[in-house]
Amino acid sequence: MIEYENLLKVNQDAFDEYREAFDRVLKSGWYILGEQVKNFEQAFSAYCNTRYCIGVANGLDALILSLKALDLEPGSEVIVPSNTYIATILSIVHNGLQPILVEPDINTYNIDPSLIEEKITSRTRAIMVVHLYGKLCNMEAIRAIAFKHDLKIIEDCAQAHGASYHETRAGNWGDLGAFSFYPTKNLGALGDAGAVTCNDEMLKNKIANLRNYGSSVKYHNEDIGFNSRLDELQAALLSIKLKRLDHINSHKRSLAHLYLNGLKEDFIKPVVQEGYFDVYHIFNIRHPKRDALKEYLLKHGIKTEIHYPIAPNKQPAMKEVLHDQPSPIAELIHSTTLSLPISYFHTTDDVSRVIEIMNCY
Repeated sequence: MIEYENLLKVNQDAFDEYREAFDRVLKSGWYILGEQVKNFEQAFSAYCNTRYCIGVANGLDALILSLKALDLEPGSEVIVPSNTYIATILSIVHNGLQPILVEPDINTYNIDPSLIEEKITSRTRAIMVVHLYGKLCNMEAIRAIAFKHDLKIIEDCAQAHGASYHETRAGNWGDLGAFSFYPTKNLGALGDAGAVTCNDEMLKNKIANLRNYGSSVKYHNEDIGFNSRLDELQAALLSIKLKRLDHINSHKRSLAHLYLNGLKEDFIKPVVQEGYFDVYHIFNIRHPKRDALKEYLLKHGIKTEIHYPIAPNKQPAMKEVLHDQPSPIAELIHSTTLSLPISYFHTTDDVSRVIEIMNCY
């Protein structure tokens, strides 16, 4: 059986270092907002080439706090891709803002810059982009639109650790970059964890306050805050894994290269574009008979996943929020996409076997 994911195998080569880190944190007696968090924040901001990084509890909180820090008036509209995971839209709703869906480019699956301006109104205040599957959006075009209309940009970088566009990495294109370190990510913790990157000191201080009950000085609360802190242990583990991130990304890119060159043209494969460094958190193909293909692969010992089976505008929770905003392109993607095995623990033999079985379909 070729598994889709196995987190034991993904992390196994770091176990000795993890044990040393756990022992170090345990013996320090300091478990919240200490040296381990500071060290990781400095290392990750350096990796992203941003001035600041603020560790938070998870990726959704990173998005929520990013929007909260911008102090947008209630009811403001935020442009967001129709093709994304629900967390992106939840962060907008939890801030009392209105998500306005923009369809993706059918080739990249990311938000289509050419469709953004027609959705901008006098109430639009921000664009929340999502670097889906490990490919950055067309950020030059999006930044030009944001500048023209005086809009803020929040990057949802949950799937794009180390990905870049024209050599500028995810998290360094917008006003704020929100990262998830969920265990399956290319840079994954051993539990929930997240971070926000930025280059503005005021935004950095605001988010640092918001994550800690709205306080920068103990028992003095300047903001109505949250309890959303990256804990010391996860920070220590992430610091270890960050040193491996480029190797992890390189391995996943080599597996993606095999798929791109080996799969027959019956399958719609991810587009490769000049100037983009894609990190393939997910390697998705599309096929009109996706469900049958998934079952066929399982019968041949290959596990796959679907990211994601239901478009946000079709989720029951979003019915009263999105007000039936049509998203036919996103719905097409969600009904035809299939994610193939491409984890750090997979070998070239694994991927060659997947290709062999798929090409017989």
